[in-house]
Amino acid sequence: MANPVLVEMVRGGHVESFHRGAFAVMRSDGTIVAQAGDLDREIFPRSSYKMIQSLLLVESGAADAFDLTEEELSLACASHSSEPAHTERVNAWLARLGLGDDDLECGPHRSSYEPARDAMIIAGEKPSRVHNNCSGKHTGFLTIAKHMGVPTRGYTDPTHPVMMEVANRIASVCQIEPTALVPGTDGCGAPNLAMPLRNLALGFARLSDPSDLNEMTAEAAKRLTDAVAHFPRLMSGTDRSCADLIEASKGRAIVKTGAEAVFTGFDRERQLGIALKIDDGATRASECAIAAILVALGAVQTDDPKISRWLNPASINTQDKKVGETRAAKILTLKI
Repeated sequence: MANPVLVEMVRGGHVESFHRGAFAVMRSDGTIVAQAGDLDREIFPRSSYKMIQSLLLVESGAADAFDLTEEELSLACASHSSEPAHTERVNAWLARLGLGDDDLECGPHRSSYEPARDAMIIAGEKPSRVHNNCSGKHTGFLTIAKHMGVPTRGYTDPTHPVMMEVANRIASVCQIEPTALVPGTDGCGAPNLAMPLRNLALGFARLSDPSDLNEMTAEAAKRLTDAVAHFPRLMSGTDRSCADLIEASKGRAIVKTGAEAVFTGFDRERQLGIALKIDDGATRASECAIAAILVALGAVQTDDPKISRWLNPASINTQDKKVGETRAAKILTLKI
């Protein structure tokens, strides 16, 4: 059975294109509050589960050992836009570790924020590894390695002690056997572990309601959640969906995008976890879908400009006229 249509592209009152996918909204005991599509299909979370990948940074004591700020904890969970606010902080963090750009095992790429990218081009500046949108996560891994007293070189190898401990926490929080996680490699070079969508939603439900997590993991989840809620633009960037949605909810909702149209998050007030995947990998659809889910949960309001720009973005032609829009399918508009 094909997954249902979650998002439609409309032009002239006619559905021009559509995107199928699956989603789950879940309590920490595994009870499903809302769902659609195949929740048992294994998907790669990509960057959407960075908060879970970063639990070890706090739980191990590494964050306290190196006096990490909330800003740096937010960067550890980030897919940032490589704006100066991001790169300057990552460089300072690396320097405090006694490390530098060459110690990062993610490749360089230009900023996704156009003004920052243009400024680099005008200045003739080449992007470094710090400009990688995952450089905060990688610096977090290096921090753990330094604290554990293990080699920093090769930290992205799945058999490295840091990666093995990170994988164990992913399995524990998402309640899946470690051997059931499907190994893969993310765009940044770090391991990425596929799992059923329901387990991903469960993991975020348990971050939202950590009552059955051990004390250290629960405290780590709270510190990371608070950091992202207080500094969403460091976890994301200017004019980015994650930051806009978190800010629109006033920190009630924490959401995180991932490549290939994965989105995760949770409603802190209702203690519900969220995970969704758009089948064709279209980010425009996952951004619309997560906004619609937050509206259905009552975490945000449709008349907030920071919501409407992702929930119903207009299609504008070369005459600067609206000729269509993106919209959530009916299945996503039902109150949860």
